Amino acid sequence: MLPYDSLEGAESLLGRNLTVVERLWFSYSAHKSDYILYTHNCLFVCLVFCLVPLPWALVELYWFDAVDRFKLQPRVKRSFRELFKCYKDALHQIIFVVVPLTTVSFPVLEWVGIRTSLPLPTKWEVISQLIVYFLVEDYTSYWIHRFLHGEWGYEKIHYMHHEYNAPIGFAAPYAHWAEILILGIPTFLGPAMVPCHMTTLWLWSSLRQVEAIETHSGVIVATNKPLKKLKEQVKKHLE
Repeated sequence: MLPYDSLEGAESLLGRNLTVVERLWFSYSAHKSDYILYTHNCLFVCLVFCLVPLPWALVELYWFDAVDRFKLQPRVKRSFRELFKCYKDALHQIIFVVVPLTTVSFPVLEWVGIRTSLPLPTKWEVISQLIVYFLVEDYTSYWIHRFLHGEWGYEKIHYMHHEYNAPIGFAAPYAHWAEILILGIPTFLGPAMVPCHMTTLWLWSSLRQVEAIETHSGVIVATNKPLKKLKEQVKKHLE
């Protein structure tokens, strides 16, 4: 909740006029608790999951031949029934694992120092923070993923994520509850190291979800030679 009673009070404290975006933020968030603002992440994750994979799903169903040469596993074609089952399975994990974990993690958010007050972050502040978050997440996720592909990690936890053995965007969040918890650490580690504004956290959570969906889409845009080599490596791994 913002520590101002009015727009005039915010402008007086900041010593300048509010921008249009800051006025909109004040109007929206002034009477909402920080907890309510934080739980908006649940809505954004659900929206991203429901909307972003749709183009890939439509391509899979109706224009498969047109993108066949860009698919890592071109011989695997999903039916509508298979896609819908994957969608339901992953949505179940989001509703019953991701959402509860988000709602109970608010005390950590407060401890880290994610702010909701004015002023809003500048464009360059947001960009620089996002760069840090992507680097931290990518590095830590790599090592966690290696652990999950070890004998114990795979048999006890990671096996569930590979029930869909051909990449598909809807399967990105489909995983064991323990894996969702563990891989949530790299996502939150960046903001914990470099605290940001709540709006930046919303953006980061959404972009991270988009990245995961794109990574699991099974489609890669590359020149023929690298793509052919990559397909051969995937085929060899599957055999």
